[in-house]
Amino acid sequence: MSTAAISTPSAPAVVGVIGGGRMGAGIAQSFAAAGSSVTVVESGERAAAAALDRVATGMERAAERGRLSEPAADVLGRVSVVGSVDELPRTCGLVVEAVPEDASLKARLLAAAERVVSPATVLASNTSSLSVTDLAAALSRPGRFLGMHFFNPVPASELIEIVVAPETGEETLRLALDWTHALGKKDVVVKDSPGFASSRLGVTLGLEAIRMVEEGVAEPEAIDDAMSLGYRHPMGPLRLTDLVGLDVRLAIAEHLHATLGERFAPPRLLRDKVARGELGRKTGQGFYAWP
Repeated sequence: MSTAAISTPSAPAVVGVIGGGRMGAGIAQSFAAAGSSVTVVESGERAAAAALDRVATGMERAAERGRLSEPAADVLGRVSVVGSVDELPRTCGLVVEAVPEDASLKARLLAAAERVVSPATVLASNTSSLSVTDLAAALSRPGRFLGMHFFNPVPASELIEIVVAPETGEETLRLALDWTHALGKKDVVVKDSPGFASSRLGVTLGLEAIRMVEEGVAEPEAIDDAMSLGYRHPMGPLRLTDLVGLDVRLAIAEHLHATLGERFAPPRLLRDKVARGELGRKTGQGFYAWP
């Protein structure tokens, strides 16, 4: 009696990533490590060089921790940076948009990518809170689009939140799930709704922690220790806010406030810190000082 071979999901042969910031670079690194040829879109020579440097630094760290199955230089050789969406390879199996949380910017770039790539290409947004349904409305082929919400730091995180819009096709979802598993990550599938599952719950905890600091209930470290030691969270909500970026948290909170009501109103302390440029780890100061 013969036994059918069980196929292991593989990453797309060619992947495009729009945006080379921390998240985009992490997404690019993860797919390159899984064997994909990755093209990152980042405008401007300085920004392009910085994007490639982020990927290279991530590769080196992964290699030091034994997380790469081949030399970092070989993996990095599969990553290139171009200056325009128009330069994405038509053969991309997947294009992931990973630019800031600006709905009009995301919609414009996704529509531009759709005009360049094959009709069979899956388009995905890495948005953490914006409506995937609204973004799909900018596309000619909304059935080939969905949300793939990665988590920071992407190479080390275990999760991708798959966000399904009403018009997302079954084959598109199947491919996204296969690619998630090819990256060695687990999936959660949610229907499109404000904040999805992860941001809605995570921001709720983070905003309440900020209000506690604002009200003088406890110092940030004490609040974080209460959650990490008492509830076994891997990181406290304020330290996580610093890692994500206070500006990112504020943008998500404002969106949820507008769509879900007063319980997501951003605390004044959060607004003040963002106004002062205290954005967390990326600026060296947030709720903690970062060397």
